[in-house]
Amino acid sequence: MTRMLNLKLRIWRQNGPDSEGAFLDIDAPGIPEDASFLEMLDVVNERLISDDIEPVTFDHDCREGICGTCGVMINGQAHGPEKATATCQLHMRKFNDGDEITIEPWQATSFPVLKDLMVDRRTLDRIVEAGGYISAPTGTAPDANEIAIPKEAAEMSMDAAACIGCGACIAACPNSAGQLFTAAKLAHLNVLPQGQPERWKRTEAMVETMEDFFGACTNHGECHEACPKEVPLDFIAMMNRDYVRSKVKNRSLASQ
Repeated sequence: MTRMLNLKLRIWRQNGPDSEGAFLDIDAPGIPEDASFLEMLDVVNERLISDDIEPVTFDHDCREGICGTCGVMINGQAHGPEKATATCQLHMRKFNDGDEITIEPWQATSFPVLKDLMVDRRTLDRIVEAGGYISAPTGTAPDANEIAIPKEAAEMSMDAAACIGCGACIAACPNSAGQLFTAAKLAHLNVLPQGQPERWKRTEAMVETMEDFFGACTNHGECHEACPKEVPLDFIAMMNRDYVRSKVKNRSLASQ
């Protein structure tokens, strides 16, 4: 038999980035323990609508831990109490009957609140737009084995590409630093042969765009702990090394 939970929710309500926000206390009885966290919010919203109260706005899309659009602070933790789990994959069995759950949007000045629990994460897009691509000449498709890729490089690239861009690393960091996100987006291209032609230009552009919006990294490590895909901290060290090298290499190229 499915266990039913009777919960007390404190949900952040805010009309927009220029509005004052406040917590709304909501009783949420009869929540199935096998419901996901977002399904719980769906149930709450259905009840609010039936009471002629505006539903709570929150971000979601795939609900499979892939798209990265979900993500809230749950009792002060990005994505909630279960490690390596996105909000959409967190299940209510992780909570106890009678629990009080505080639900807030990402807490970072670079992520202004659009409404309630939804934030504007377009600053992440700007980092990728600054250089997160490789040149792909058009024409006949090359043979699959034309470019040899070492197994270690392929595995490292896949580890970096696991980043879903949810922003939990930034929300969890006391400095609101964007290093782990940026490092992951750099590494999954920089370690591959196809990513070498633009490696130094890419690194300089993406790192300096990141610095326009986010704080500095002071090695707290909260970014890795909050990451639902457990992106390794090693990528930050790789990014820092490549950034120093890019300043030298790009200056040399400019003088030619």
